[in-house]
Amino acid sequence: MPFADYKTALVTGASSGIGAAVVERLRRENIEVHAVARSEQALNELAARTGCIAHAIDVTDRRAIADLAGRVDFDILVNNAGVDRPKKFLEADEGDIDLLVDVNLRAVLHICRLIVPGMVARDRGHVINISSIAGNYNFGGNSTYHAVKAGVAMLSNQLRIDAFGKRVRVTEVCPGRVATDIFNHVHGNDPSVRERFIDGFELPQAGDIADAIAFAIAAPVAVNIGHMEITPTLQVMGGLQTAKPQPQVDERTKP
Repeated sequence: MPFADYKTALVTGASSGIGAAVVERLRRENIEVHAVARSEQALNELAARTGCIAHAIDVTDRRAIADLAGRVDFDILVNNAGVDRPKKFLEADEGDIDLLVDVNLRAVLHICRLIVPGMVARDRGHVINISSIAGNYNFGGNSTYHAVKAGVAMLSNQLRIDAFGKRVRVTEVCPGRVATDIFNHVHGNDPSVRERFIDGFELPQAGDIADAIAFAIAAPVAVNIGHMEITPTLQVMGGLQTAKPQPQVDERTKP
């Protein structure tokens, strides 16, 4: 369905990175974009630059999201907001688990609950769920994040089943490493973080992800691009490790 058939979009996590790039890209197509994020200052700057409509809302604020969804019929929904607390699950604490589930999965479920039925009723809409390669592949030290992103992956598949028979398309976008400020948000605002994750690497930019999303939206109505995995050319997933058992310690003989 070409952009001309859509009028309004909701983008979460819109204040920076991929979210801001998506807002900018959709505005270039003359879509009325409602940008949602917690940072009011960053949103106001984005609005001044792009003409989007800013909403300083936490995606876990169900009442505020419901109010917005009740006032606007959204043709495009981009679920981009997300957080991370990288930690092995053996070291995870209650707050980390609740935060990742609340923002990365529960909020996505409720936003879809509030918006997708209207798309179905109007026989028009496109849901873009920004997931992660972590939803499809295993790598160390981030088990809760993997679990919630896998939930988003399955939700994306199920939405197509639930909306079957209507022109509601669903696209799951799974980025690998992208050159955004997410690493500073997660690991701290220190120059060493950029050196570790960005400097010296050839990485996709946030605008590259936004262009891929625009490609999926602009496809003919008969085309649903269901899954897009976008990684650096010089990044691969997978690998095989085999460990020898560690010697067991008899607790009764420990000094």
